[in-house]
Amino acid sequence: MPQPPAPVTRGLRAMFVFHPAPRRWPSGLRAAVCMGAPVFIGWLAGDFTAGLTASLGGFAALYGSGRPYLNRAILLAVVAISLSVAVGLGIWASSIIWVGVITVAAIATAATLLCNALEVGPPGAYQFALVCAVGTGLYQQNENPTWVALLVFAGGAFAWLVHMSGAAFAPRGPEKSAVSAAGMAVADYIEAIDTDGQDAARHRGAQVMHGAWESLISRQPRHLAPSDTVRRLQELSRRLHILFADAMSSAETHTPADPAGADRARALARQALDPAGVVEVTPIDQLPLGRPGASALLRQAVQPHSRSLLVVIRVGVAAVLAGALGSLLGLEHAYWAMSAAVLVLHQGLDRRRTTQRALERLTGTWVGLVLAAAIIVTHPHALWLVAAVVVLTFLIELTVVRNYTLAVVFITAVALLIATGGQSVDELSSLLLARGLDTAVGCAAALAVFLWIVPRDVQMWLPAAVADTLDAVATTVGYLSPAAITTPAARIVRRDLQRSSLRLTQTFDNAVNGSREQQKTAEQRWPAIAATQRLVYRTLAECWRIERSSDPNGTAVQDNSAITDLSNSLKILAEAIRAGRKPPELPAAPAGVLSGEVQDLYDVLVRELT
Repeated sequence: MPQPPAPVTRGLRAMFVFHPAPRRWPSGLRAAVCMGAPVFIGWLAGDFTAGLTASLGGFAALYGSGRPYLNRAILLAVVAISLSVAVGLGIWASSIIWVGVITVAAIATAATLLCNALEVGPPGAYQFALVCAVGTGLYQQNENPTWVALLVFAGGAFAWLVHMSGAAFAPRGPEKSAVSAAGMAVADYIEAIDTDGQDAARHRGAQVMHGAWESLISRQPRHLAPSDTVRRLQELSRRLHILFADAMSSAETHTPADPAGADRARALARQALDPAGVVEVTPIDQLPLGRPGASALLRQAVQPHSRSLLVVIRVGVAAVLAGALGSLLGLEHAYWAMSAAVLVLHQGLDRRRTTQRALERLTGTWVGLVLAAAIIVTHPHALWLVAAVVVLTFLIELTVVRNYTLAVVFITAVALLIATGGQSVDELSSLLLARGLDTAVGCAAALAVFLWIVPRDVQMWLPAAVADTLDAVATTVGYLSPAAITTPAARIVRRDLQRSSLRLTQTFDNAVNGSREQQKTAEQRWPAIAATQRLVYRTLAECWRIERSSDPNGTAVQDNSAITDLSNSLKILAEAIRAGRKPPELPAAPAGVLSGEVQDLYDVLVRELT
């Protein structure tokens, strides 16, 4: 039995850890250009302040990396418009303090819901709350909200052009890169079988394969036929899924894996990057489905007692609390406290990582204030200020994944440079102290709300996730026959099973890094979770195996009675997990496909729940 993952490192020691990350300099260079060019253009036009304001739209460059270009174009357009609206509303609402607080909180809450439900990705809701908070500061300078919104939109439009420029040279580059990465991940898993790294490689392979399928299916136009290149990449991804499934079947049944499997996976990875490659494709109606549509995802996100709804509520309450505290304490820039609270909470991290994020934000901010002061006191010329913005933005993108504390140092410095325009500040020490206090108040408010708003059933989240996953397996096994495996209904349940498995992994990670009670539950449940994940992978592998060799008129893998017994056994185990009791004797001993995995899970639950 593999050992459960250890909790994440936290505290001061974690702030000195540099995490592995893929190369970041291309996205860093793009972000630097998108932030620096508007400032430079403003200087050329003789309105440096307008250039600094327009640079806020450059935050759009932080979104959409790795997405297909058409999907990216739509996302970035929405982001650019939303950023301009947010800053305009911030200026408009700030004439009355409580209206400004409610406006920033409302924007933060709506952005959290939409970004998390639609899987927008980093930096998520934070940038929208930030630019709205910036708008509240611009009100004090008597800025016209419409004019400022147009400037920010112009900066966002420029970021859109830069972000989309790659489409002229490699219009399907993101999809090709995703499939190539999937091929390398599959090869790594095949080579890791029967080693200590097998489970970690399998998990990473599943994640990268899922990401490739998102790129090829979920993020392609729903009402347009895919191009020949996309169809070719979909076929290559399908073949990688089969290789992955065969390898998992070999690992679970302890039979020798295909010795050439890793080489074949790498060959498919190279083929994905070869523009001249030609492959025979399967009918498109036999491909697995992508994720549900936007409306379905939003409905899932607002379901009562859902984790996503909890995150939204926490963000809204913390934003209002931070704004109210800032006003009561007489902080001049209380809205910055609100943006700090949003940053700590909007990703929905567990307790350990939420606390760590607050510590990183606070520490990085105070160090960043020193860096900003060192630049501001030199009274840099406009062009030197442009260079500072460009370099700091580039460093942010290089470090944000590897070491968040260091990234916050640069984030704080560039934010203050934009806010002050590099001009001499009469009471610089007061400005720095206010910004540091704003951040401290925001982080404290976020942690207080996180600890205060805790659902009563939080201890049941992990068992419920295991039970839901078993229910999804029970539904899927009903389609384990050649005649049913490629039907529309089968494709839906296979997609739902994969998403259930990903949710189970996320729920377990949150529990491992949660409260002491959650950590204890995670440790106790780990054998059942590991057995459930093996059952999921084995079920999906069986789906791919049957699909590859299916004949609609062929013989079923199991007869109907065996499938019914298997499905009923899984439902009995799911109910036992929900009730926290020892499972009863199964109505029939598992037989045939998946019998070993189901029996292993049953044995684990008998020991665990006795």
